[in-house]
Amino acid sequence: MTWRRKTASIAAGAAILAAGLALAVPALTQPRAAAPTRLVPPQQQPPAKAQAAPLAPPAAPPSSMQQVQLTFAPVVKRVVPAVVNVYAKTVTQVQVNPLYNDPFFQQFFGASPEMRQRVQQSLGSGVIVRADGLIVTNNHVVQGGNEITIALSDKREFKAKVLQADPRTDLAVLKIDTKGEQLPVVPFVDSDRIQVGDLVMAIGDPFGVGQTVTMGIVSALARTQGSANDYQFFIQTDAAINPGNSGGALVTSDGRLAGISTAIYSRSGGSVGIGFAIPANLVRRVVESVEGGKNPVAGGLQLAWVGANGQAVTSAIASSLGLSRPGGVLIKDVYPSGPLANAGVKSGEVIAQVNGDTVDDMQSLNYRIATHRAGEVVKLRVAAGKAVRDVNVTLALPPENPPREVQTLFGRNPLGGAKVENLSPAAAGELQMDLMAKGVVIISVNQNSYAGAQGFQPGDIVRNVNGVTINRVGDLARPLAAAHWDMVIERGGQRVSLSVDG
Repeated sequence: MTWRRKTASIAAGAAILAAGLALAVPALTQPRAAAPTRLVPPQQQPPAKAQAAPLAPPAAPPSSMQQVQLTFAPVVKRVVPAVVNVYAKTVTQVQVNPLYNDPFFQQFFGASPEMRQRVQQSLGSGVIVRADGLIVTNNHVVQGGNEITIALSDKREFKAKVLQADPRTDLAVLKIDTKGEQLPVVPFVDSDRIQVGDLVMAIGDPFGVGQTVTMGIVSALARTQGSANDYQFFIQTDAAINPGNSGGALVTSDGRLAGISTAIYSRSGGSVGIGFAIPANLVRRVVESVEGGKNPVAGGLQLAWVGANGQAVTSAIASSLGLSRPGGVLIKDVYPSGPLANAGVKSGEVIAQVNGDTVDDMQSLNYRIATHRAGEVVKLRVAAGKAVRDVNVTLALPPENPPREVQTLFGRNPLGGAKVENLSPAAAGELQMDLMAKGVVIISVNQNSYAGAQGFQPGDIVRNVNGVTINRVGDLARPLAAAHWDMVIERGGQRVSLSVDG
């Protein structure tokens, strides 16, 4: 099963829905809330022949409302002003006549396609994490937005600038100009200390009805799914999270930020008590990358890595490796001179813990590493058969090797109109690809070009053209100058051969 941050159907008829997508909200019928009930266990009767115990004196009646009513109102009152609404407007150009997609039509008739503007709006939530107007939300709330507006709880509105937008973590950092005014913030909690059963509250703007607070418990921790190259490592909660809550706050009972609400699991599109939040420790790391003074939009968010890829250890794998039980990450490939290689960890060994926290798949290992900075030392528990050892690993950033080279290809050839880039661990990370991938990758395609007509897509890796192995962008020049092209393309881990005549 694949979790998605957009509506998606699966075999069981369920779906993961991002809570911050553009909303078209019908009229809502609000059922009247039922009065809360208090369940009192029946008094246990003494055995028939036992002597009755003396009656206890009656308890004193409550002397104040505080003794009568348990309320989170003081916490909510303190946190709500730091939760905002995020409105993202996207303006796109849409072709009126699809015939203009044909490059030969354009060449012979010299006509330009007629374009029309399409405006889309999305609604989500955000959290103020720094008093000068630094705000965290989900990447999918603001992705593609041309104009982003922040509405505070007191109804004031500000235009926002995107400082960071990272699809791998699904986090974005925004900044508004407060003219020196200090805004209320939600402080971070150490999300590694959160336990199943802890009380939490979700605060956001579900369905655009207005700021709403729901309460529940932490249902599960370390929920992972999807690609092994992402950082999905969610806190699961039964606090109601609905479309519009994306980017909002999941807070502890004492009002600290436990995570950023990001997705729900649902058949109907509404909350069924299975919601997910990105842990605060990863949110804090993304915020720190902005506070470091770099330009994340231009260079992409840089997260530490261990220099390897791997897979979850199943029961069958554990048995074949001589391990007593499943669990951990089996290392498949180790990057030469990377952090694991420098620490002496080899392919075929199993990483079971990072600083004492267990890891059960590549996503959880990525997450544990990403919450640390490059240059920091982490302790890994490594198993090789029945032998177990602790290894200190100095983390690093994914290297740009080979050096970054981006080029848009032109000419009458199958890749004309495609933008390509050398694959390095750094580039692969930004593109949400396997960090160990090599070669030349297509990063964008002009749909009105030869490459668009051939059906090439972003993420395709060019492996071979006319018998020439393509390792770098410069390797494409000579084979593309031919009049016929036999090509090998890798897409989704599968290699496809095609033959194109000029």
